[in-house]
Amino acid sequence: MKSIQPGQRILRNRYTSPFKSLQLDGLPYEGLSYLQLDDDRLEGTGFHILKMEPGAVSPPHEHMSDEMFYVLDGELIDGDGTCYRAGDMVLLREGSRHFSHSPGGCTLIFYMETLERPVQQP
Repeated sequence: MKSIQPGQRILRNRYTSPFKSLQLDGLPYEGLSYLQLDDDRLEGTGFHILKMEPGAVSPPHEHMSDEMFYVLDGELIDGDGTCYRAGDMVLLREGSRHFSHSPGGCTLIFYMETLERPVQQP
């Protein structure tokens, strides 16, 4: 078997790699940061880890592709009151609109193909 060549592997560590402030249309999401696996992808797409600080709220948005996430720790509460807890794996279909908040903070493993689109408050 041929060895993995330079440039064929990307490694990030959620504890030691620097997170970036999350932005949508140039506006920061206060208290939200992410660690992206592949820097060749458009920022905020693909596979990444998302951290929400206690009290953080995501602005209302529409998914332009399916969004998948797994809650590593904490709780995330969707705008409709659904509470996702550590161990929950969630799929939100393309076209879904929502916002979410995390009173105590949370960390998610997150995947989506395209950026979200901001929308008016639901």
